[in-house]
Parts: sequence; C-alpha cells; structure tokens
Amino acid sequence: MSGTTGRGTRPVRLGPRAVAALVLISAIGVVAFGWPLLAGPDSGLAHAQDAPWLFAALLPLLVGVVVAMIADAGLDAKAVAMLGVLAAVGAALRPLGAGTAGLEPMFFLMVLSGRVLGPGFGFVLGSVTMFASALLTGGVGPWMPFQMLSMGWFTMGAGLLPGPDRLRGRVELLMLAAYGAVAAFAYGTVMNLYGWTIVPGLGSGISFHPGDPLPENLVRFLAYCTATSAGWDLGRAVLTVVLTLTVGTALLKALRRATRRAAFGAQVTFDVPDE
Repeated sequence: MSGTTGRGTRPVRLGPRAVAALVLISAIGVVAFGWPLLAGPDSGLAHAQDAPWLFAALLPLLVGVVVAMIADAGLDAKAVAMLGVLAAVGAALRPLGAGTAGLEPMFFLMVLSGRVLGPGFGFVLGSVTMFASALLTGGVGPWMPFQMLSMGWFTMGAGLLPGPDRLRGRVELLMLAAYGAVAAFAYGTVMNLYGWTIVPGLGSGISFHPGDPLPENLVRFLAYCTATSAGWDLGRAVLTVVLTLTVGTALLKALRRATRRAAFGAQVTFDVPDE
C-alpha cells in the first residue's frame, strides 16, 4: 500500500541550491542596474550593449533556479505546467492596460502568485511572465532583461512576506495590498534607474552626470523619478491595491486549491505489509 503526505498550501520550499542561484542572479542584477552610478565620465554608458550579456546570463540562471527547486522540493511536470499557465495569464493581462497611466493589472496577479507559491517560484514566474509579455506585445529591446529582473524581484518579494502558513482572511489581504502598493513604486524606481542613465532628463537639474559624486546623482535621481514617473507608479499602485482587495480572496483560494491538488513537494511513502 502506498500513500502521500502533502504540504497543503504552503509555499514551495527553497533549498540551498535554489537560494544560491537566486542570490547570484540578484547580485548580477544589482551590478547591471547600478554600475553606471560608479562609472567615470568617459566610460560610455552602454546599457544597450550590456543588455544581451545580461540576458545571456539571466536565462541559464533562471533554468538553474528551476532545476534546483526540482531537486530540493521535488517539483514535477505539474509545477512547470502551473508556471506556464500563470505566465500566460500574466502576459495576457499586461496589454489590457497598455501601460496607460501605469494601469497594469498583471502586477496584482504576480503579488498573489508569489504569496501562494513562494519566493523561488515567484522569481521565475515574474521573469518568465515579463519575457512572454514582451514577445506578445512586441516589447523586445535592451530594456527587457532589466524588466525581467525587476518583475522577478517584485514577485519574489511577495513570497517572502511573513506568515504564509498562519495569516489568512482580511489581515493577509491588507498586507498583500500594502506590499503591492510599495512594490509598485519600487518597480518603477528600479526601472527608472535603467532609463535615467541613458536617456537625458527634463533638465540639467535632474539629468544623470557621469562621474559626479554618488550622493549628488542620487538627489537628481529622486527628482527625476518625481518629475517623470510618480504619476505612473501611483496608477500602478492604486490598481494593484484595488484588484487585490476586490478579487484577491477568490484568487488566493483558487491558487491554493490548485497548489493543493497538484501536491507540490508531496513525498511518497510506502507501507510495507506485515508478514
């Protein structure tokens, strides 16, 4: 006789190999976003040139995270299928707002999915969703690997929120809405860091000055974010909060039900009959 013992609706476990891969990806991402801030005035800002290298490094590392999670948590084809379905839904949601005033409904799906499925699964989901949506909308360009990293971090953060086994109901929903609002601004700010170093600002007071002291450039950067994207980030945050509070309960239940039925990480045990 054989049986299974499942993990219920707990997030997918992160093993040491998956953690190592995520730390490596994040370290590469921080360097990719931030190196122009420390570059000299004659270095030549080459985000358009470094994007292919970042993309080339990102893809095998994403595969490495998935392989590590399969090895550590025992994920199978059902988990990969769920990843594909959620990425497809997220990619389909992105064009609905077409970026108008920052109204991007895919963000609330990423928050709830990351919460249910955990940080490792969430990082891969966010990155793959952004990649799929870029292909769907024709938004492929040097910015794409940076968007993949930012969305991966956004979704991973939801999986790192406290109390995945304890918090339920209104308290959990309010926490997710608050995270969605803050992370929506954080996503816009991180992506601004990519664009600000290669696109001139609205004036010399908020433009990036290569080689200037870091504190001075950071002050200009905050002014740049306020002048160029605060309204877009606010729209993204408000829509994420509204969708989380209105349909979040139903979607969380659906995701947890699907995870429970898929029995991610369930361990098979065998009962040996007495002789």
